[in-house]
Amino acid sequence: HRTISLDDIKLIKNAMNMTINDVLLGVTQAALSRYLNGRYGNADVGSGTSTSDQNNLPDRIRFRAGVSVNLRKEIGIKPVEDMLANGSKCRWGNYHSVVHFPLSISLETDPSVHLTKTKSIMDRNKHSLVASVLYSNQEFIIKIFGHKVAAVLFKRLQSNTTTFFSNIAGPVEEVSLHGNHIAYIALSCYGNSQALWIHFISYGEKMIISMAVDPTVIPDPHNLCDEMEEALKAIKDTLSCKSDPFVS
Repeated sequence: HRTISLDDIKLIKNAMNMTINDVLLGVTQAALSRYLNGRYGNADVGSGTSTSDQNNLPDRIRFRAGVSVNLRKEIGIKPVEDMLANGSKCRWGNYHSVVHFPLSISLETDPSVHLTKTKSIMDRNKHSLVASVLYSNQEFIIKIFGHKVAAVLFKRLQSNTTTFFSNIAGPVEEVSLHGNHIAYIALSCYGNSQALWIHFISYGEKMIISMAVDPTVIPDPHNLCDEMEEALKAIKDTLSCKSDPFVS
């Protein structure tokens, strides 16, 4: 896992007029591009024909992410009593779905290009009914055929993605448990169909990145975490230069 600044993410969000989720997807896309370029560069360095400083990415690489999306009309964390009240718009329980998100794996001279690409794709998904229809289909299949059939179909859906991405709003203030201060919160799971799961959760003024990987596919997850930090810094520096009229 790795901890980054939530303020930096909000700074980029406001500068680019997008959501925090859009920023995190853009940072993830930039980081994966840098990481894969380094992996392909290291694989060819023995031949002396390429290095990680060059563009070593293969042509037309396909990288598809399953992105968890919130279907609630009421955004944000609501009090439990409001969720349980009769006629409440902020319903109790899980109400989310998944959309397929094609990541554009490429090296960009301007790292903020990754943000515009991810925002464009997410905007199309937000204006479509894909997530809502998938949720309704899952509910129908569970009621008619049961959980076992639904699990098989959902696993088949997951198997058509390369990675999975989630972003959760955590506590707005740091908390304690039985008098012990909680430094960070990192979420993950096991038994995945993909070799990489990326989870984001906000905690106070922090954003924690946690990853679940298959070590036979990604033997160096800490390098990918480093690339996440470097991608965020590169995007922030680029936007700072664009907003400063004295920087040429």
